[in-house]
Amino acid sequence: MNIILLGPPGAGKGTQAKRIEERHGPVQLSTGDMLRSAIRAGSPLGQRAKPIMDAGKLVPDEILIDMIAERIALPDCARGFILDGFPRTVVQAEALDHMLARIGKKLDHVIEMRVDEAALVERITGRFTCAKCGTGYHDRYKQPKVQGVCDVCGAKEFTRRADDTAEAMKTRLAAYHAQTAPILPYYRSTGLYSAVDGMAEIDEVTRQIDAVLAKPPPVRLGDIPKPIKVAPRRRTEETEGA
Repeated sequence: MNIILLGPPGAGKGTQAKRIEERHGPVQLSTGDMLRSAIRAGSPLGQRAKPIMDAGKLVPDEILIDMIAERIALPDCARGFILDGFPRTVVQAEALDHMLARIGKKLDHVIEMRVDEAALVERITGRFTCAKCGTGYHDRYKQPKVQGVCDVCGAKEFTRRADDTAEAMKTRLAAYHAQTAPILPYYRSTGLYSAVDGMAEIDEVTRQIDAVLAKPPPVRLGDIPKPIKVAPRRRTEETEGA
């Protein structure tokens, strides 16, 4: 089962990808993690990507696609993969399709986690965590039972991510709409696309995703076997008496 999860930053794609991995077996893949691993390992692809990343430039699609192809060929991806955060553009989506076709694989589902952006900004900007044990809290939805004291470890120091601000979130959302949202029509046209309510409770989002995955993937035009042409039988002495 090969899956793409789509949705803006903060929609909960990472959380749901982990749940899909645990419940259904496909491996969660992140192009960022793959790039960092390749660079640490000094692989040929990592050596190509390192100077580009060191210069602060975007890694070309060709390298990303080759890296994904290399990764999904490993034994742990035998039951499939989940791509979270890739593809981001129609060009990448087309390149991914071509690469999968070349190695005899295909996508089964593309799932978008739809969100209310105003509520999403509130959800993200209200997050904070215990500086000691990492337990998560929220200004509105999950305050510590004792103000200023972590419920789990009793620490009194908390942190917030530097990019969990309304301004940063609006910038990230704008980038998502400009780059990634245009691929939605592309996947709708393939019949692979489904949407779930990313603003629902985590367990409800999981239930909706499980319902999508329970459906058989659509048959795409390229998946239909071409009819085999059979040459007409010749009239021979053997067939004349048949």
